[in-house]
Amino acid sequence: MRVYAVLAFVIVLGGCAAIPGYAQVEGAMVISTDKTMSDHVISLTSGKNCSTLRTENDLTYCEEDEPKIKQNIYCYKTLATVTCYDRPDPNPGRRRMDLNEHNLAK
Repeated sequence: MRVYAVLAFVIVLGGCAAIPGYAQVEGAMVISTDKTMSDHVISLTSGKNCSTLRTENDLTYCEEDEPKIKQNIYCYKTLATVTCYDRPDPNPGRRRMDLNEHNLAK
């Protein structure tokens, strides 16, 4: 009985390293895709791009959960330069620089 207890203790201490080749496959996955195998499973089930390496870089676990910050900057072309303001220009004849709907194919 004591032999089984010691064997179980060694397997628990080894964790996933007790499975031959698991650590090598896990390492190859992280190097090639920047994701662990569990990250791939979570990404497939959630439909998001999730990675443990993102959390090590002080980012959110899933890329889609990153907060999107929309700045209220209004930029207009002026003589030989671009001028930006924190509110819309009261002159209605000037077109904002970041609005490019005139470039869209119809």
